This record gives sequence, structure tokens and C-alpha cells, in this order.
Amino acid sequence: MSERARRIAVVEDEETIREGICAALRRESHDPHAFGDGQSAWDAMQGALPDLAILDIGLPRMDGLELCRRLRGRSDRVPIIFVTSREEEFDRVLGLEIGADDYVCKPFSMRELMARVKILLRRAAQAAGGGDTEPAQVVGDLRLDPVSLAVTWKGAAVSLTVTEFLLLQALVRRPGAVLTRDQLMDSAYPDRTHVSDRTIDSHVKRIRRKFALVDSSFAAIEGVYGAGYRYAVGA
Repeated sequence: MSERARRIAVVEDEETIREGICAALRRESHDPHAFGDGQSAWDAMQGALPDLAILDIGLPRMDGLELCRRLRGRSDRVPIIFVTSREEEFDRVLGLEIGADDYVCKPFSMRELMARVKILLRRAAQAAGGGDTEPAQVVGDLRLDPVSLAVTWKGAAVSLTVTEFLLLQALVRRPGAVLTRDQLMDSAYPDRTHVSDRTIDSHVKRIRRKFALVDSSFAAIEGVYGAGYRYAVGA
């Protein structure tokens, strides 16, 4: 096992998907531990916590939401990625604020999932003091930390998923410029096989909603009819 290997819990009741995720993780030199139900995964976690967990939501014997709650009760540092059949399902998860870091929707590409695993493991290593550093980006009242994925607006923390962070970062890197949905897809998804324009619109709507929670007057992300979106400096 290489020094880069990380212990990753894969909790998925569909055998084909579970085996596919584990195979992809092994190719990235990680150490996957597979479980077909939530209770078995939780029992195993009593002995040792994983470095990252990939959880299906609809699991037998303990669903992914409850497993996430229990895992968060033991650690707030273990990155958690949800696998879900519908974005609307994850919206409800966000509403419960149970602590997932990101999600992928079925069907998804393994390349996309592995990219999110890599980003979250890098963030976890940086939080533990063992990762690379990279300067934060500050544009007006917005501050983005590309390593920790921390975002603040006028000093207030805004909690974004990996996907949301990457979309916002793409806009902020070219303030004032209109980015098409295709350009935003390229920034947030390494493999766009299952991504549509509506997916990007949904993410932008969610980002705006989160910023509005800390500042009801937030209007920095502008939609340009028929073109895409831009980050308006000073908005």
C-alpha cells in the first residue's frame, strides 16, 4: 500500500456500483472498505474511522442520513460524499444540516467522483496541518480559500459543497466576464457525461440561497439571459 493510500468507506447497497467505486479507488492507490448496509458500516467505524466516507442515501438497516449523523457525532473532520438518485433528495439533506461535504447524482462518472475524493482528502490533510498551502483569493467582500474550501462574505462563513465552490471559483477568477454554462461545467465537472444546463442553474440557485442567508442583499452572481452567469464586482 502506498503512502498516499487512504482508508475510504464505501457504503452502497447496489453491488455493481459498490464494486465499481472500490475498483476506481484502488486505481487511485486508496484502501476501500465496502459495506452493503449502514449498520455494518457503523459497526466497523466503532473500531476505526475512515479517512473519507462515500454513502448512498437509501441504505438498508440504517440509511445514509442516519449514518452521516452518527459519523458527524464522532468526528467533524471526516469528509463525507453522498450518492443520491435525485438532486431534490440532497436538497432535503442540506435542509437538515447533517454535515455532508458533497454529493454525486446517479448515474455518475467514476472520474467525477474520484476528483471530488481527491479535493476533499487534500482539504482534510491541510486541516490536519499536513497539506499544501495556496493563497486565498479575495475579491471585494468575498474570500475563497482553494485548499480548505472555506468561503466568507463580509466576514461571515458560507458553507458550500465542493461542486458549488468550484463553480463560484470559476466565476470569481474572471470577475465581470460572462461564463457560459459549458464553461462552468468544465470548471466544476471533469467528466460532463451526466451534466445538463439545468444542473448548473440548480447549483447557482443554491449558491445564491446560501449567500442570502448571511446577507439578504447579496446580488454578486448575475444571470445574463441567453449567455450564462458572471460575478459582478461591487454588487
